[in-house]
Amino acid sequence: MNFFKFFFILSAVCLLTGCVLLDPLGPLDRAPKHEFKKLSSYRPFAWGISTSSLQYEDRAVRPGEKDYFLRDWDLLVAQKKAPVVGDALSSWSYFNKDLEALQKIGVNSYRFSIEWARVEPHPGEYNEEAIHRYVEMARKLKEAGIEPYVCLWHFTFPAWLVDSTSKGETNWLHPLARSHWNAYVTKMVKALSPYVTYYAPENEPNGQILTAYIVGLWPPNHTMDFGGYKKAMAASVLFFRDAAARIKEIEPNAKILSVEAIPYWYRGPLDPAGIIYNTVEHDTFDHLDRIYDVCDIIGFNYYYSQIAGPLSMLTQPSHHGTHFTMMGWHIDPAALGKLIRKIGKRYDKPMMITENGIASLDEKKRIQYLHDHIEQLRITMAEGYDVKGYFIWSLADNYEWHYGYIPKFGLSTMNPKTFVRELKPSAFYYHDVIKASEKEGVVDPDPYHFHFSEKN
Repeated sequence: MNFFKFFFILSAVCLLTGCVLLDPLGPLDRAPKHEFKKLSSYRPFAWGISTSSLQYEDRAVRPGEKDYFLRDWDLLVAQKKAPVVGDALSSWSYFNKDLEALQKIGVNSYRFSIEWARVEPHPGEYNEEAIHRYVEMARKLKEAGIEPYVCLWHFTFPAWLVDSTSKGETNWLHPLARSHWNAYVTKMVKALSPYVTYYAPENEPNGQILTAYIVGLWPPNHTMDFGGYKKAMAASVLFFRDAAARIKEIEPNAKILSVEAIPYWYRGPLDPAGIIYNTVEHDTFDHLDRIYDVCDIIGFNYYYSQIAGPLSMLTQPSHHGTHFTMMGWHIDPAALGKLIRKIGKRYDKPMMITENGIASLDEKKRIQYLHDHIEQLRITMAEGYDVKGYFIWSLADNYEWHYGYIPKFGLSTMNPKTFVRELKPSAFYYHDVIKASEKEGVVDPDPYHFHFSEKN
C-alpha cells in the first residue's frame, strides 16, 4: 500500500529555507517516442490478485528454532511503534487455503512476495527449506493454471541490515545491503526460474522511502531527512537495476515489472506557485523515470486521487462518506484512466495495474469501486492503450502496516478456526468479470448487466 502523506511539511520547509522551486515534471533523459504502444489484442490479459509476505505469512517459528528470522518491521513492533502482526493470514503454513480461494475466484495471475529475512536469516546463511517452499508455491500456482508474479522485496529488510548505532547506514544504505541483495536475487531467481516468468524487483520503493525518510513512520524512522531520502532513492534504483540485470542473465525470457505507488495529483488552489504539485509529481515519478528502461512492463498501484495542497493532505484521514474509503482516500475512477494515458505516453511500454482496491465494510461500495475502475480499463484499452493486466488488493482482509487489521481490503475473510478464505460478494463479482471478459475477448465490467441505481 502507498503512504503519500504530510507533503505539506516538505513544501513548508522549502518555502522557509528559500530552496529553488521544483520545475514541472519534464521529459525523460532518454525520452521515448511519446507514441504509446497500440494495443494489438486483448489476450493475454492478467486478471490477478496481489499480496505480500509480511501481510499474509505467519512466522511458523519461535526464537531459538532453526527457521527463526527477524525483520526490521519486527524491531519496530517490539519498540511499540507499529501494531502487532501476529500470524497474519497464516499463509506460510496454509498456502493451500490461498490457492483454493484463488481457484474459486478464477484469477489467472497471482502476485506474492519473498521475505528476504526468511530466506537469509543471517548474512550469507540461507534457509534452503524456505527457498524450496517458495518454489513449491510457484509450482502449485503454475499447475493450477495461475501465473505467479514474484516480488523480491515488499517493504521489509532483514534485521541484520539495521545498524542500531548508525541509522544512516540502515536498510538500503547498509554497507552489506547491495552485495547481499544481489546474491539473494541470484539465488531466488535460479530456484524459481522453472516456474516463474514475471518478476517485480521492488514494491513501491518511492512510497516506502518517503515514509521512512520524510514522514518518519517506517525504519529507519527519519523525519525530514532529505539527504537520506536522496541516498536511499539512489540505492533503490541501483538495487532495481542490479536485480533486472541478474534476472535477465539467468532467464533471458523473463519479464521485468515495476510496481510503483502512483496516486493522481490535482493542483490545489493554495499552491499558486505549483511547488507542492511539482514536488509530489517528482516524488511519484522520479524513481520510475530511472528504471523504466530496464522494465518490460510498467506496473503501478492506483487507489485514489488527491489535491496537492496542505489542507487536503493534512485532513485526508478524516475524510469520509460516499466518495471516500474507510482510510479517507478519495475514490476517483476517472483518474485511473488519466494515469493510464499519462503513463502510456510517457514510457511507451505495456502497462499493468499491479494494485487497486478499497478499504470498506460495505460490499456494495466495494463492487461499485471495482466496477468503475475496471470500466476505465475498458475505455482506455478501446482507445489503444496497451494495458496487460489488473490486480486487486487483496485476497483477504489483512495486516495493513501502521493501520493494523482495521482496514478491510479483502475479497474474503479468513475463518480463524479452519483458515478457509470465505469469499465476499465482491469475489463473486470479480469471478464473473473475469469469466465474461475471457469469453468475449474484451474487458467487461458488466458481466451480467451490472448496475447500481446509486453509488454508496
